[in-house]
Amino acid sequence: MRFSKALSPLAAAATVLTAFAAAADDQLPQLPVLGAPRPDGIALQTPFTALAREVVFLDNLLLWIIVPITIFVTALLIWVIIFHNRRANPEPARFTHNTPIEVAWTVVPALILLFIALFTFPALRHQQIMPEADVTIKVTGLQWYWDYEYVDHGVQFSQFMLEREELADYGYTDDLYLLATDTAMVVPVGRNIVLQVTAGDVIHSWTIPAFGVKQDGIPGRLAELWFNAEEEGIYFGQCSELCGINHAYMPITVKVVSEADYIAWLERQGADLANVPDWMEQHIQVAATN
Repeated sequence: MRFSKALSPLAAAATVLTAFAAAADDQLPQLPVLGAPRPDGIALQTPFTALAREVVFLDNLLLWIIVPITIFVTALLIWVIIFHNRRANPEPARFTHNTPIEVAWTVVPALILLFIALFTFPALRHQQIMPEADVTIKVTGLQWYWDYEYVDHGVQFSQFMLEREELADYGYTDDLYLLATDTAMVVPVGRNIVLQVTAGDVIHSWTIPAFGVKQDGIPGRLAELWFNAEEEGIYFGQCSELCGINHAYMPITVKVVSEADYIAWLERQGADLANVPDWMEQHIQVAATN
């Protein structure tokens, strides 16, 4: 749905930049789709970062805790319904307090919450403390598309959802409709990617479920998230904050490639590679000697 592209001259200009970046994307290697929802899926997506594995672990942990609690409470309700209704127990008890039970139903939930916190706080700390960035990208949510800026290299482009009839032209299958976009955020595998997330109009939310990351973009504020993707492939996400009539039509595509392919992609974008980190410098020197 390209309704958003006709909204303003800014969107039209973004479309031109998007078309240029899409042509460069065609030279990326063929990548498997690793991070996408499944029609029959009932669980979280397969994790491809350490952050996502922690999220999956916590989800499973909470499931093992809540299921016994739910069974126990349900059994108590059934017991009360059967044995303490008016017919079975016409003379109700007159006591109002039971100190051991009251202590138990206070202490036991507190211990359960403490147990959950022992795993939750380290995972939250892992997400919220930014590591040293190997790649820094500024992401801006707009109605209804995404803008990307590789702040160290001067690369900028926009990202719009592909129409169904456009999928094949960009190398996607029909089942990826509403997920695939005309450009992708390209990052190197095994490197710390720090995203600076904001918005230009209303609140949006940038998320990739397979990476275990989600961050609201708020106008006038700059928030951060990070991830380190472990396998080369294509990963999809969507805006996760209700942002207007076309909220459902601003998906996210991330392509994780090798370090050499990432640097080659930057060069095709006309990136400024004058000042690059050591890991990039080594690849550039090897490419120059070859």
